[in-house]
Amino acid sequence: MDEELAEWLYLFNRGQDNQSFRRFGAHRVGSDDWQFLVWAPHAQAVAVVGEFSGWQPVPLSKLGATGCWRGEHQGVAGQLYKIQMTTRTGEIVEKIDPYAFAFEKKPGTAARLADLPRRVWRDGAWLAGRGAHRSYDRPLNIYEVHLGSFKRHADGSYLTYLEAIDEILPYVKKLGYTHLELMPLMEHLLDASWGYQLMGYFAPTSRFGPPQDFLAFIDAAHQLGLGVIMDWVPGHFIRNTDTLAQFDGTPTFEYADPHRADNVRWGTWNFDLGKAQVQSFLLSSAMFWLDWCHLDGLRVDAVSNMLYMDYDAGKAHDRNRFGGRENLEGTDFLKRLNTEVFAAHPDVLMIAEESSDYPKVSAPIIAGGLGFNYKWSMGWMNDTLKYFSTDPYARQAHIDQLTFSWVYMQNEQFILPFSHDEVVHGKKSLMHKMPGDRYNQFANLRTMAVWQMTFPGKKLLFMGSEWGQFLEWRDWSQLEWVDLKDPLNAKMQTFTTALNHLYQGTPALWQKDFQADGIQITIGDRSDVIVYERRGKAGACMIVVLNLLPEQRDAFIVPVPHAGTYEIVLNTESARFGGTWTHLQRILRTRGQPERGQPDSVEVVLPAMGALLIKPLTERIRREDSLEVTQND
Repeated sequence: MDEELAEWLYLFNRGQDNQSFRRFGAHRVGSDDWQFLVWAPHAQAVAVVGEFSGWQPVPLSKLGATGCWRGEHQGVAGQLYKIQMTTRTGEIVEKIDPYAFAFEKKPGTAARLADLPRRVWRDGAWLAGRGAHRSYDRPLNIYEVHLGSFKRHADGSYLTYLEAIDEILPYVKKLGYTHLELMPLMEHLLDASWGYQLMGYFAPTSRFGPPQDFLAFIDAAHQLGLGVIMDWVPGHFIRNTDTLAQFDGTPTFEYADPHRADNVRWGTWNFDLGKAQVQSFLLSSAMFWLDWCHLDGLRVDAVSNMLYMDYDAGKAHDRNRFGGRENLEGTDFLKRLNTEVFAAHPDVLMIAEESSDYPKVSAPIIAGGLGFNYKWSMGWMNDTLKYFSTDPYARQAHIDQLTFSWVYMQNEQFILPFSHDEVVHGKKSLMHKMPGDRYNQFANLRTMAVWQMTFPGKKLLFMGSEWGQFLEWRDWSQLEWVDLKDPLNAKMQTFTTALNHLYQGTPALWQKDFQADGIQITIGDRSDVIVYERRGKAGACMIVVLNLLPEQRDAFIVPVPHAGTYEIVLNTESARFGGTWTHLQRILRTRGQPERGQPDSVEVVLPAMGALLIKPLTERIRREDSLEVTQND
């Protein structure tokens, strides 16, 4: 074993190698020569079997006390192979290559001989711009996509990565989103897992094409001005016995304690996050997607499961060595993950899908936090959906489901999500959750969208919700694109597009998301109307008025921050958006009378179950971003 390899393996075994994908797995060392490196510390023997050997074992040599095995063999790129283990008990089993860059299509699990995917990238301008601006004081509006069910061919087959370039990217750009978030595209077997039960931590799934085509999709998104985030699952992995489970015949990637290893909630195995080699494996996986695939961020799935020993079913009494609930290895790993990622890529996004009240998830590690950029605000999401799903006249007593979020809105750097989890498994689509007849469902949906877009925090919406798809999401078929033949659905899509572009063009809605002076609540003590100001830098201001009852309010007085002329830039009840207002009400002049502690006020007609966005005319948005807003007769 040469000195360089010995140093690499030393770092790997200490959990200090975040580039282990460069060495482990199969790597070309000649035109048709491949070197294999496998970590299997308790195996009696290790071999590779594949098409290049007629599926006969090619033995690998043990590298001293490193726990690793190495060997070479000739083969042609694209040929299938597996790792053959002889366990302590003498059993011979076949396993996946954990470091493979490509796999055969499901239901097979064999890896393919493949080089580290490379591309002549054309996204230099995007990457330079990404590094020039902090995300916190920029617009961040994310469109969440499940690639397998966005669109399909007439025969039910998937779009390819290359087809998705034309089918998805221009659509999302036109809608006014800044980023895509892809549900996991790492290799996985079970479609029904939506990609969250992984086996290939270094391989884009073969469902949609080869790895090079995945890179082309990312490159095309960047050239179009769209960022790409992907969900990533470092907490647990698929249970199938020919994947990572009991990899060398003993617990290798999972905890040795079967109780801790078993993830009851999801039917998977938990990674042993305290094991050095597992840390090297997972850190390297994160760096692979960010380094080699140019992703703009990772949304880390199921963070609560990594933070708490008692999170899973049947583990209510599990405690750490100090008697606490916290999974000490999990918290240490997450801090380590964010430290390493930001050391290499300070301009990417690390987002925690975390459902508890664990403190400082998005605070810097030096300040006692976990070091993520953002945390999904699950409390805001659950309360908002519960409120808007209730009949308007029954929910008046529950206005606190909206206003309580003001108490904690500055506790973290939040993303406000309406994600796939909320529109599946009998929870109904966002549209179907809304009360009343079809017209009132859309009115509620538009008002809820304004609440999301104007509340402090970044934004996320799951595909199909932009036009109010009625059926809940199904992973086995494409979205209900036929809906857009219905005028109300088409107008809802127009509304979402207009709101998104207004958001992007209004600094007051994103410059101070995480600063206390970024919002001023002026009417927050009523059960039917909420009014607040969003504030940006240099005096930028947007006034938000929400009428939460299906009753029009004439001569409603809105507090404003100074005397002058104001403009209504959005009315959710515009006929253009599916409402009934057909006559223009645009310019407002102050009354010369203070209101609710504010220096002045304006008088408006407040649409039933609707929202108004009002802006000082001196800070008028660009004409191309201005929205035609109408008033009822």
